[in-house]
Amino acid sequence: MRPTDRTRPPVGPSRPAARPPDPHVPPRARGRGAVRAARSAAALARACHPLPTVAVTVLVTALAASAGRSAPDCVPVAAAVLTGQLSVGWCNDAVDARRDLRAGRTDKPVASGAVTARTVWIAAWTALALCVPLSLACGALAGAAHLVFVAAGWAYDLGAKSTVWSWLPYAAGFGALPAFVALGLPGRPWPAWWATGAAALLGVGAHLADALPDIGADLRAGVRGLPQRIGPRGVRLLVPLPPAVATALLVPAPPGAAGVLARTAVAVVVAAALGGAVAAGTRTGRSRPRGPFTAVVAVAAVDVALLLGRGASIG
Repeated sequence: MRPTDRTRPPVGPSRPAARPPDPHVPPRARGRGAVRAARSAAALARACHPLPTVAVTVLVTALAASAGRSAPDCVPVAAAVLTGQLSVGWCNDAVDARRDLRAGRTDKPVASGAVTARTVWIAAWTALALCVPLSLACGALAGAAHLVFVAAGWAYDLGAKSTVWSWLPYAAGFGALPAFVALGLPGRPWPAWWATGAAALLGVGAHLADALPDIGADLRAGVRGLPQRIGPRGVRLLVPLPPAVATALLVPAPPGAAGVLARTAVAVVVAAALGGAVAAGTRTGRSRPRGPFTAVVAVAAVDVALLLGRGASIG
């Protein structure tokens, strides 16, 4: 008897049946894995020091635009600076992982267990590997200048932060940024001396201001950079001086020097900021680190505005 259509065997190769979900991995467990991955990514983002990373990236990109780079030319600049800053931030947290753990720094992602030091190290080296070709895409000389900036950040993280020369990577690194911008312009002009000097001074000021709130914790952890050796009181007195000197370089910088009204406004801001910082630094009793820090931010903001306003004359 002939088989009916219902009983006729299939002709040709049969399709493999869809693989059923692994009964040993319940959906809830798979969901928890996705949540853990998202939390690790968020912790990795916090470990890169996001505020300084974004601030430096925006500042350098804006400086490149004000110097005359077109929008498409600013894209590799932003990408190079972003990857460089990510690598420095992740390197910092990876190097400090054991120290932060001993100090109970639960605000640090690695010390709190939100992400492993190995993961942060992998992220740091990956970002650095991306930073090199992105920097060189801005021009060989310009890229080399930016890699000096990144190398200075790594040198600080890997040991300079605990020496009396802790300020030097900041000075050398930030001082290289005008060269990074200028050497990428047509003709590859060398940066103006006043731009290099002002950027280096802003870097030193940033180092002092950044270290000031954590001097006590750093000393307990064995970090003895320049701010820790000077002490909180000395740093509060010293911290406004580098950005103030940077202002003195930028205000009369040719061409396109500021007008009389602008110079007067700058002088008033700087004088008020310095006065507040000195007053805060000489007060007795409870320390007030926010006073000089606010003063430095005010002076640095003026300096950044002046530097951006003179972008076209950097080279």
